[in-house]
Amino acid sequence: MSEMKLHARLSRRGFLAAAGATAGSALLPAAPASAAAQGTARPLVFGHRGASALRPEHTLAAYAKAIADGADYIEPDLVSTRDGVLVARHDAYVNETTDVATRPEFASRKTRKTIDGETHEGWFVDDFTLAELKTLRAIERLPQLRPQSASYNGMFQIVTFEEIIDFVAAQAATQGRVIGIVPELKSSTYFSSVGLPLEERFLSILAAHEYTRRNPVEIQSFEVSNLKYMRGKLGQRANLRLMQLVVNEPVRPMDVAKAGGTLTYRQMCTPAGLRDIAAYADVVAPPTRAIIPLNKDGTLGSPTSLVEDAHRAGLRVEPWTFRPENHFLAAEFRSDGGPAARHEAGSIAEMQRYLATGIDGFFTDDPALGRAAIGA
Repeated sequence: MSEMKLHARLSRRGFLAAAGATAGSALLPAAPASAAAQGTARPLVFGHRGASALRPEHTLAAYAKAIADGADYIEPDLVSTRDGVLVARHDAYVNETTDVATRPEFASRKTRKTIDGETHEGWFVDDFTLAELKTLRAIERLPQLRPQSASYNGMFQIVTFEEIIDFVAAQAATQGRVIGIVPELKSSTYFSSVGLPLEERFLSILAAHEYTRRNPVEIQSFEVSNLKYMRGKLGQRANLRLMQLVVNEPVRPMDVAKAGGTLTYRQMCTPAGLRDIAAYADVVAPPTRAIIPLNKDGTLGSPTSLVEDAHRAGLRVEPWTFRPENHFLAAEFRSDGGPAARHEAGSIAEMQRYLATGIDGFFTDDPALGRAAIGA
């Protein structure tokens, strides 16, 4: 797979116990509801873009649903507006997740850009101020597969990272349990190239909020240099982890490619590469199929050594992403319905196959099913 195609694909997708003493003072005296927050060895459930199988992604509705359904963490992917505000969108390209294409007042903003190796024609977050983005409304990215979620189109605003932190803090106080935040810095190399670097603004927001100073945060990126920079700035903290996102492909992270380096994701997934990651990060996050690949017939094959190799290097393993529709499931876990049919029992069974490999957590579009897989 070429680097351009890979980055196009990427642009389309015991810790809580250590934090417990301080987290308790930040919330309520009640015991945390999740087993992960009580310091057991149970894997963590990450609400991928919220409960994005059920609500339009990266909206407060999606995050609220994920929290109600038992997610230990919720995930905001972070990009920058023209005026330097960090907002939650999976891509700089906002055609697929907002109603911008229907807004005549923004017709002149349509343009072409190449970001992370993929060229799009449309509208981009860094061409809008926050005030302008707030006039847009979120829509479902996959309406053919998720008509229930699409029924909420037009109801919700784009939200800022600071609004998400305040929302999670309120939810945690209401529920009396720790809720972590797992932000991803998206397209750092691109945003730096247009004069909107993400890292310092991100760090200043973490430092400005009592909730993120005390409670669990896992910072993720497909790039390397930004994680190393943040490790240098943040050091080792009880409430903080850094997560290196990878794919098992012979292509380079965007920052490595721009610098003329040779390091590939596939090299990063070797025992030596994992030891290198452990020098600056705490978690490696591969796609699920890098842990158990598919056979030619679409069924699950035999597990690779990735989990064992990562644990030997001292890294946690938290793969992405489990989705409940037939379209995304391995063949033996699908129902007789079409590609858009939800198969909850099959999704739970598939997650349990991966849990048996010893993973430490996982991203899911449907946290209720992830919680059921762990509970069962």
